[in-house]
Amino acid sequence: MKKVAIISLSQQGAEIAATLASQFSEANLYLHQAIQTTQPALRFSQVIELTAQIFNDYQGLVYIMPTGVVVRALTSQVRHKLRDPAVVVVDVGGRWAISLLSGHEGGANDLAMQVANLIGVEPIITTTTEAVRRLIVGIGCRRGMSAERLIAAILQALTMIERSVEEVRLLATAEPKQDEVGLLDAAAQLQRPLRVIKAQEIRTSYRDFQVSHFVQAQVNLPAVAEPAALLAGRYTQLILNKQTFNGITVAIAEENCMWSVSAPADV
Repeated sequence: MKKVAIISLSQQGAEIAATLASQFSEANLYLHQAIQTTQPALRFSQVIELTAQIFNDYQGLVYIMPTGVVVRALTSQVRHKLRDPAVVVVDVGGRWAISLLSGHEGGANDLAMQVANLIGVEPIITTTTEAVRRLIVGIGCRRGMSAERLIAAILQALTMIERSVEEVRLLATAEPKQDEVGLLDAAAQLQRPLRVIKAQEIRTSYRDFQVSHFVQAQVNLPAVAEPAALLAGRYTQLILNKQTFNGITVAIAEENCMWSVSAPADV
């Protein structure tokens, strides 16, 4: 996502917006005129008017405000999924990043994941393809590991449980590994998002996973692969405990959906 607008309507949301804007290589920060801040920002008075002005100027729009407000602002602007920008909504409490518009084609799913990784919130992606994929592959690795070796380890781990990469929704790792080039390339080659779990979330997690003294010494975390797999989804359970493949650790969790997903009936 190259050019992004970060927009906040409230004082509380302004802090999240400013943090996000500083993390993107090319982003403009828009704050409501009533917000008191010394942060350099473009000001606006009405969300609907602002949206009309900038809708076609950005590849991504990230709103820090209630979803209903954003929906009303978008109503007269939406044209086509192949042309509309990606739209993501973050609640002012900093809990969720919702892919709202242009999920696949416009990149909103990827943008929601990027926002979630940057500020440690949960990505909410509702497109059908993601909903039916229930596996999360947690990965830890030594520095400098190649994408080819990582992919081979992932595929080997999936073979051990007789599952396929088509069933994988996410790859997941811990914050200290978020800039691993090989891991980023592996995710891109497999065409799966990489979810980054914040270090503090792993340290304070109540989930049951194997603790590694080696990992603790290396990255100051009790483990990487297993907690990443467990914490990257909802209602998860490990179906493959941590496996080691020559400097790479892989664990696989499965999400247990509360509702079954089925194809729509003919009408």
